Amino acid sequence: MILDWITFGEPLSFWQMLLRIVAAVVLGAMIGIDREMKNRPAGMRTHILVCLGAALIGLVEQETIAHVVALGTSHINVSVGRLTAAIVSGVGFLGAGTIVIAERRISGLTTAASLWCAACLGLAVGAGFTTMAIIACLVVLLVLKLMRRIIHVRTYKRLEVQFVNRAETLNDIRELFSKMQVTILDQDFHAENLEGEQNLYTNVYTLTMPGTTSYQDLIAALSEHPCIRAVRTRNV
Repeated sequence: MILDWITFGEPLSFWQMLLRIVAAVVLGAMIGIDREMKNRPAGMRTHILVCLGAALIGLVEQETIAHVVALGTSHINVSVGRLTAAIVSGVGFLGAGTIVIAERRISGLTTAASLWCAACLGLAVGAGFTTMAIIACLVVLLVLKLMRRIIHVRTYKRLEVQFVNRAETLNDIRELFSKMQVTILDQDFHAENLEGEQNLYTNVYTLTMPGTTSYQDLIAALSEHPCIRAVRTRNV
């Protein structure tokens, strides 16, 4: 390909090294901008540095091979891929720093995976496979930006609703679920007799929602009901 500058066994020129470094910065920035727009722990600068660092390791490995080949002796062995393998496994520690575990919920896995992909893109660019890296970068962006729109996955949610006026409110809740295409898989009931006040009822619903339905919109719609006192999410 016209964008590939593969010169195994030959020293790289200044412009070849510069073009690979620039390509690594651009590809890392493309993925990092998506993460930064979504307020993820690792943004544009982090992805650029990971991709650039991996590209530099790829360049170092290329230059090392070229210098050994230039010696013209068979007494020196070159271990191809050792530095690359260290990068692929080592980036995992950086990715682990973006994973957050709070209240038994895990977030940041996608950002950790994007960092790992950025490192792989940098290695591909550093090795001279720029066309391959560009295609892979476009695929990564497709997954990050459009996958949820293309493939709708029905997810399970658990919702706790506290309300008064049981008969009227239950009917309104069911109508809202039906309108938003939310299916009730299971529900738990709890009633509390408050002294001097109406009974307070608590229902915990296990729901499945179509990919087109926003969980935030459902909570907002329930919160507007005058008989509903509280709405909160629960871990499944």
